[in-house]
Amino acid sequence: MTEAELLDILRQGLWLCLIISLPILGLTLVVGLAIGLFQALTSIQEMTLTFVPKLGVILVVFWLSMGFSGNALVTFYQDVIVVRIAQ
Repeated sequence: MTEAELLDILRQGLWLCLIISLPILGLTLVVGLAIGLFQALTSIQEMTLTFVPKLGVILVVFWLSMGFSGNALVTFYQDVIVVRIAQ
């Protein structure tokens, strides 16, 4: 395996990590901004008000995207990693 092939596999793996984590991070960002705006408008500065809804969104989105994430990881390993090991 050459250095270029290794860097290509790493690039593909990092891109896959970005694609898998994007729904969770994106919706958590939106919920965090909405809660922050609500806190600024109402002057409520409760720490659990930001933590609990974001944690709930993370759990729900993770649960909803598990099928896609698992399928993407299995495809990556079968098409890229296993092929390189078999060589």
